Amino acid sequence: MDDSSLKRFSVSMEGHLLGKFDDLVKQRGYENRSEAVRDLVRDALTQHSWEQDEQIVAGSVLLFYNHHQRNLVDELTKIQHRMHDNILATTHFHLNQASCLELIIVKGKAKDIQQLSNQLTSIKGVDYGKFTLAPVERI
Repeated sequence: MDDSSLKRFSVSMEGHLLGKFDDLVKQRGYENRSEAVRDLVRDALTQHSWEQDEQIVAGSVLLFYNHHQRNLVDELTKIQHRMHDNILATTHFHLNQASCLELIIVKGKAKDIQQLSNQLTSIKGVDYGKFTLAPVERI
């Protein structure tokens, strides 16, 4: 049997979750749930394969934090200086008196970039962190 042929399987989920998923399917313009599920599975598999990978990737680390948190800015700076070879650029925005948004553009081995992201997003005082990446060369 050809691995590229479509296979059917079923998924069970709560009604409210399915309703939200259907809204997402519609908002993103998918023709059906299957298309959306395929994209989600591809993304999850790609992200998983890069966790320990030597592949060169580029991406961003988005951080929201309270700059009044004791030692937070110093710790963020230390981590970024230790891994400066992986950081292409940073942009810092003051959102209000206490809140900041920092966007860090990164490039390097996937495992190193993942480690950098984990270090930055896990610091006490970082309210939200989001890591995105893509291969520099096609897979």
